Amino acid sequence: MAVDEWLLETAVAPVLRVYQWDGEWATLGYFGGLEQARNALPGVDWVRRWTGGGVVDHRSDWTYTVVVPSGEVLATRRGAESYRWIHEALVAALQNEQRDVRLSAGEAQTGAAMCFDNPVSHDLVAADGRKLAGAGQRRTRHGLLHQGSVALACTEVTSRQRAESLAAGLAADWHLFDFIVPTARISDLVGERYANDAWTNRR
Repeated sequence: MAVDEWLLETAVAPVLRVYQWDGEWATLGYFGGLEQARNALPGVDWVRRWTGGGVVDHRSDWTYTVVVPSGEVLATRRGAESYRWIHEALVAALQNEQRDVRLSAGEAQTGAAMCFDNPVSHDLVAADGRKLAGAGQRRTRHGLLHQGSVALACTEVTSRQRAESLAAGLAADWHLFDFIVPTARISDLVGERYANDAWTNRR
């Protein structure tokens, strides 16, 4: 979570980041209630996201982040439009894996706190209506932060292929790169927010 926020602060071009969780973790959205989340998923560690959305179990998912700096067109689009645009690229990436997925029209929206029990408009759903992917967004003066989860865990090889396919759907030209995380800034963000009990327990 801290790395995502740092990327939003500093990225000068759009970034797709894919990562795994070390341990038994779940996240809840910025406005979510922690007590309700704990009741739904007992026995996991919790971190509150800076983005919205519901409760996400990261023990068997594929987690990604899209960061779009403020100078990019996508960062200026309305929330529903940017959400749909990113998820259309994700649909194509999963269809490349022979997955039968489509965008939800929101007709089965339940209002449930658990993200994958509540398929809102432009989420990804399977042929049987089961939700397969959702996300939360946040906009700041730096740009757009989109944090997404796909309930389709995969091997390292498939993860790499999925990431490359998604990148190709999001940009006409892209390249793979490594970045050096600034330890001091990440430590500050972790202390201020993501490992701070006041932040996690704020609701």
